[in-house]
Amino acid sequence: MLKSAVLDMNPALLKSSTFANEPKWLADLRQRAWGKIESLEMPVFAKINYHSWPLLKLAADPSVNVSVPKEVTEEAKNYHLATIGQIVAKLDLNDELKKKGVILCDMQTAIQEHPDLVKQYLFTKSIHFDENRLVAVDAALINGGAFLYVPHDVEISDPINLLQFQDSRQATNFINHTVIVAGENSRFKVLQRSATVGEVANPAHIMVEIVAENGSYVKFSALDSLATQTHAYINRRGYLEKDARIDWTIGLFNDGNTIADFDSDLVGIGSHTEMQTVAISTDRQTQGIDTQVTNYAAHSEGNILQRGILLGASSLVFNGIGKIIKGAHGSKAQQENRVLMLSPKARGDANPILLIDENDVIAGHAASVGRINQDQLYYLMSRGLTKEVAQRLVARGFLGVVLSDIPMVEVRDQMVAMIERKLVNGQGTE
Repeated sequence: MLKSAVLDMNPALLKSSTFANEPKWLADLRQRAWGKIESLEMPVFAKINYHSWPLLKLAADPSVNVSVPKEVTEEAKNYHLATIGQIVAKLDLNDELKKKGVILCDMQTAIQEHPDLVKQYLFTKSIHFDENRLVAVDAALINGGAFLYVPHDVEISDPINLLQFQDSRQATNFINHTVIVAGENSRFKVLQRSATVGEVANPAHIMVEIVAENGSYVKFSALDSLATQTHAYINRRGYLEKDARIDWTIGLFNDGNTIADFDSDLVGIGSHTEMQTVAISTDRQTQGIDTQVTNYAAHSEGNILQRGILLGASSLVFNGIGKIIKGAHGSKAQQENRVLMLSPKARGDANPILLIDENDVIAGHAASVGRINQDQLYYLMSRGLTKEVAQRLVARGFLGVVLSDIPMVEVRDQMVAMIERKLVNGQGTE
């Protein structure tokens, strides 16, 4: 193991992450995870050598800035919960939802006010604290995040919007963990927006656990735009029980190096997930994205769609894994991984993997890595557009497959603006 992938096991680091008045079960979980860190391997991201990244360069004596910058306050207007680092900038859940038993709060408040409920779901189903070194680090050092609980039979028409800023105005740690629980037959949408304030180089660890109980439906959308100096580890997991469904739509528009792990476990009969991811890599940025669906139960279905664009001398690797366990008869596993190259200096990979241990199933995959369609480019240029503008239009159309799935108009507009900015800046570096 490379030294750069080793955490400085300073006890002050563990102490600085502890929530006020946290229960014994959480303190015990932290200690168990802390004790496992050195013996666990780093997660594997095929064709991505990330071990020299400062993902574990954490501050043993982190600073906490209690002020909320104006840009956070302005953007928080459209969100139900907004946080910057460990500070809650806004919490706004209407009384009607509260009366129905919906719980929304930051992670520290959840630990203090709903400890038994959090204990039931935190690191118990969708992910376990000892899966690998980075997960164990996050379990030991959680210092922020959110908790959303929607009781059984509750339907929410408008999306629940979460805004979570990494505070890089000083040396601090961003170990952000969000738990979302969908009670039986509940239906709702969640939008998570992650970004950075400040210019200090701090790593970011973002983890999301979604537990979808019997018959529930969750539509989860995310837009990530962490800063250039931020090396990020992002882990989003779903656990789906009988007839549950999670639809994922994720836009990875970080400017810094990123590894991301998006998994769904179909443990209940008839469970279903759709996993859509779009990403843009520019300059010398490296991104490795693993998306896996595991069919444990019969008649379950998992579909993966990944699309990425590369500019400059960047790298982007999509690893899509469809896994059907013995006994999951009548299941479906499909995936499509496509990468569009807009620079001869860029490196892209699309690696579909099917691991099938059952006969009565439907499974397939498609993958492509290629240049922009010259016929499309010629057609647009023949209508008077410059080559640069024509390329941007084709690229936006290539990624636009997921734009309509973002439930919040303002965030859709932000995503379009980010795509445009990256394409313009990326073309300028050619």
